Amino acid sequence: MAVIMSFKEKRKEKQVKFEKKVLRELSLEKLLKEVNQYFQPFFKRAMFSQAIEDGSVDVAVEAYLLGASYGRVGHYGESFDSIKKRCYYEEKYLIDTLYDYLQYWGNMGDNDFISESLYMACEQFVTKWINEGFQKGIMRHKLRLH
Repeated sequence: MAVIMSFKEKRKEKQVKFEKKVLRELSLEKLLKEVNQYFQPFFKRAMFSQAIEDGSVDVAVEAYLLGASYGRVGHYGESFDSIKKRCYYEEKYLIDTLYDYLQYWGNMGDNDFISESLYMACEQFVTKWINEGFQKGIMRHKLRLH
C-alpha cells in the first residue's frame, strides 16, 4: 500500500535534500576564517569567544542556503541585484539577527561609531555569503546537480 504525502511534506523533504547537497560543498574552515576576518577587529582576542563564532557561522550558513535557493533563477539569467531585491526581508532579518547577537555577546557599549561599523560589517558578511550561495546554486544548476 502506498504512503500518501501532502504537497507540503514533499516540498519540505525536497528542500532538506537540496540543502544537504549544497552544504557538502561548504567548508567549516572557510567559514571560521571569514568570521575572524570580519569580526575579530571588533573584539579583543580574549573576548572573541566560541559563542560569537558559533552564532556568526549559523547566520553565514543560513545566508548561504538563502543564496543557493535562488540559484535556479540565477541560472536562467536573473542578476544578483534583482535577487537581493527579492530576498530583501530575509537578508535584513539575517543582518539584524547577527548584529543583535554580536551586540549581546560582545558587550559593545554605547559607542555609536563602533555600533555602526559593526552593523556595516554584518551587512557585508551576510551579503557575501548570500552571493557565495547564489554562485554555487547557479553552478549546481549548470552542472545539473540540483
